[in-house]
Amino acid sequence: MERQYTNVMEEIVVTWVNVLMSGMEYQTFCSCSKCKYDITTLSLNNLPNYYVTTEEWQKRMFENLNTEENRKWINKRIINAIHVVGQYPKH
Repeated sequence: MERQYTNVMEEIVVTWVNVLMSGMEYQTFCSCSKCKYDITTLSLNNLPNYYVTTEEWQKRMFENLNTEENRKWINKRIINAIHVVGQYPKH
């Protein structure tokens, strides 16, 4: 069965995890794929899902989530996940 839906929050979190982990501030943290996956999943477990089935709704939902307040809210959960995974890596 071909996947016909997208979690917009997942797309945002994956992008931001990669951006944050490549920045100067988090260079002391492990950025292997296992740690990035753990950071992503921990972040997503602390954020709501926003599933859509069309590109139009994907764009609308992204626009709705792309406010300064929401960016701070999402970023805070990602940063927390970075620190948790950094403190308790599973490798």
